Amino acid sequence: MVTIEQLTNFCTSAMSSVGAEQQDAATVADALVMADSWGVFTHGSKLLHDYLLRIQAGGISVKNKPIVDRDGPAWANVQANSVMGHVAGKFAMEVAIEKARQTGVAYVGVQNTNHYGAAGYYAWLAAREGLIGLSMANDIPSVAAPGSRKAVTGSNPLSYGIPCRKDQDPILLDMAISTVAGGKVYAAIQRGESIPDNWIVGPDGLPTTNGSLYPAEASLQPMSGPKGYGIALLVETLSGVLTGAAMTSQVGSWIWGEKSKPTNHGAAFIAIDIQSIMPAGEFERRIGHLVDEIHNSPTAEGVDSVMLPGEREWNHRHQALEKGIELPADVIAKLKNVAELIDEQPVWMTD
Repeated sequence: MVTIEQLTNFCTSAMSSVGAEQQDAATVADALVMADSWGVFTHGSKLLHDYLLRIQAGGISVKNKPIVDRDGPAWANVQANSVMGHVAGKFAMEVAIEKARQTGVAYVGVQNTNHYGAAGYYAWLAAREGLIGLSMANDIPSVAAPGSRKAVTGSNPLSYGIPCRKDQDPILLDMAISTVAGGKVYAAIQRGESIPDNWIVGPDGLPTTNGSLYPAEASLQPMSGPKGYGIALLVETLSGVLTGAAMTSQVGSWIWGEKSKPTNHGAAFIAIDIQSIMPAGEFERRIGHLVDEIHNSPTAEGVDSVMLPGEREWNHRHQALEKGIELPADVIAKLKNVAELIDEQPVWMTD
């Protein structure tokens, strides 16, 4: 068991050890540990070791800064300059929030960024400020299209955050457009577990439970078939085509690709300022009514209540704040690799 503070300090220290400025190191640590505290271990501190290797090789810069290179009253395009995806993502969402407060709605696209972890982190940044936030990014092709024998789109994550009443956590959806994120396939392989037959398709385009085929010989299945495929193309358009970033097969693999080269991922962020459209009190009353109606819906046998998107993750977060985080074995193994890399062995890792 590790406390949020202990894990955050370790991740911050690791980023600082490779030359990241304190503020940027803290941003990356906060994003990774937030995912862990949600119980989304595939997108938390487990990824740190691979990020550090790419930084050391030069594919990610800890010296550059993201900048707004083009903008208008309600939009901006950010040149990320190959910094950490979390740093570029936070910068871009903050720009979107600032512009939305002036215009009501704002879109900010990002080019030349990297893998940015959990899409929900950036939607939450907007929701905690009282705005509706959307976050999305493209990635290397890993998801088949209906009828294809190979990957056509990335898993292209999409997230939204909606503020609720002051005593409630935001509604928070964070999803890949595939049936599951690729990280879940990797995690199952590492744990020696079989996978369901609706996760991937083999080289013949048919479903398979052999997770070891992924990603070399298999592709993820799009969620809900053509519906997930259609959403993937929207995300690709907003985060890849419109931003000037790399698209589909042009995107570099942040795990398997040459670590000295930038991946040029794209990302997009949208912020909606509720108070520009509706008085905050009225929105809070109306969203509260919606939440109550959902929570009070009749449930199936064995189900206590109908949950909102993100509610399970917020329950994890509250428990983590109170008791700490119980990291899975595969995450601990990756963090031990980090400890060896930076020559720092925290006490909690040896307990």
